[in-house]
Amino acid sequence: MTLQITADEYRQFREMLESSSGIMLGEGKEYLIASRLRRLLDSQGLKTINDLLRKLSLDRALQEQVIDAMTTNETLWFRDEHPYRVFRERLLPELAEARRPLKIWSAACSTGQEPYSLSIEIEEFRKLYPGKLASGERILATDISPSSLAAAKQGVYQQLAIRRGMSDKHLKSYFHPRDGDCWQIDEKIKSRVDFRSQNLQQNFSALGKFDVIFCRNVLIYFSGDLKYDILRRMHGLLNPGGYLVLGASESMNNLGEYFDMVQCHPGIIYRAR
Repeated sequence: MTLQITADEYRQFREMLESSSGIMLGEGKEYLIASRLRRLLDSQGLKTINDLLRKLSLDRALQEQVIDAMTTNETLWFRDEHPYRVFRERLLPELAEARRPLKIWSAACSTGQEPYSLSIEIEEFRKLYPGKLASGERILATDISPSSLAAAKQGVYQQLAIRRGMSDKHLKSYFHPRDGDCWQIDEKIKSRVDFRSQNLQQNFSALGKFDVIFCRNVLIYFSGDLKYDILRRMHGLLNPGGYLVLGASESMNNLGEYFDMVQCHPGIIYRAR
């Protein structure tokens, strides 16, 4: 049976989702709630969104499950390609000259394709230029979704997920076949990445300092004010001259005092002032 959502329920749910996760739902997205929450409501013995909203105020774990279900987990390996080319050909050679540990943050990492793609790029760079990254590298990968983080930590991907952007060359070099048409990422690539839960709305200053932050294809779901606040706080976590990489459809507005735009042909990245 189709889940019926009243206008008032939709308004209240939108407000709850934005206040708890920052995610903004536009008008006419009732179908998205119905499709993503139907199974959760059934498992909780709930019949309406009002029933869910009443229970959410008393159940923190349930709120996490709702956010998890509503989070868009669309991702693939080496997404858009050119940010990884810039990382490989421009950022890594520049940062390697600093002769200190390289620290990268993959914000909103979903099921791990982005941080593992970055780790593969680092491994390829190390093979081409032995000794250039002698001080070591760490990638911190964060997401708000518990189920996405659990999958990312496991590092096991079905064939369908692997084929979304992964080349045969990299598959052969950095994955091992598993039962059930699955692939396990190589331990050398995996060991470079640390996973942690992080809501970008909340304070993330304790994460430390970074040379590069990848924050791609997540800010489009936030309000302009929240986006500005997140980017300003990310600037505070970048080492002097560090880089911020956004998604292809995301832009930097009113933050010229914090970042310089760097044209990469194709693509744009942002350098911390």
